[in-house]
Amino acid sequence: METTVIDGIALSLARPVELPLRWVGQEELLKQLLAAWMVIDERDIPFNPRLIGKPGVGKTTLAYAAAKRLNRPVYLFQATMDTRPEDLIITPVIGPDGKIQYAASSLVSAMLKGGVLILDEGNRMSEKAWASLAPLLDDRRYVESIITGLRVPAHADFRIVVTMNEDSSTFEVPEYIHSRLQPQIYIDFPDADEELQILKENLPFAGSRVLRYVVDFLQRAHAADELYSVRDGINIARYALKMMEGVGQIPEELLPLAVERILGEEALRYLK
Repeated sequence: METTVIDGIALSLARPVELPLRWVGQEELLKQLLAAWMVIDERDIPFNPRLIGKPGVGKTTLAYAAAKRLNRPVYLFQATMDTRPEDLIITPVIGPDGKIQYAASSLVSAMLKGGVLILDEGNRMSEKAWASLAPLLDDRRYVESIITGLRVPAHADFRIVVTMNEDSSTFEVPEYIHSRLQPQIYIDFPDADEELQILKENLPFAGSRVLRYVVDFLQRAHAADELYSVRDGINIARYALKMMEGVGQIPEELLPLAVERILGEEALRYLK
């Protein structure tokens, strides 16, 4: 495990992540995110963009694709309602020798290494957790650890992006944080051609008949403002394909069953 020393205190760094994600279609959104991270003058600082949309539309995938386009290490922090300030910054742990050691979060590790931090589902965090990030999200660009007394400045190459789901199980983001998380990039459900392309990318072993059936189902659900996503479509197609392999039935018989098993009986109304 990599360590670094700040003001005499050794920190164990988190490892960057490698995810099997590839952004398909909607190149304009990728360009918008990359533009938000640009620095165009020595007096300029990067934005802290947020990606907003319904669950499953590809917010994390877009963030990861943009970070890889910059050729920077990518770190991921999954926010929850229980996230504490120390979880976001530096946490004390008991080492093998029984002594207290300090572990840098994925966020602080990204700050120190000049990487990209994806703060996933940020609006699940409480205001207390957000308050610890306020100086990082403005022109100060640092965090302070109450546990160690350290002030950790961000590397000039450090970038952050926050994903936020549009659903009811989230906190209201404080206004002083809201103004620091700009611009807002909204990700909507893809159109039929893009959805088919995404399914082909994730299920290259699936036949076109199965994929088009799933796309038709998803597009009808989108038109009714249902929350079913392309992620759900991938799971439907994958389960149907596994059942086809196992029992030898044809897709027309198994796809409705796959829809019901993945999304529930109420989803059947969007089948042909």
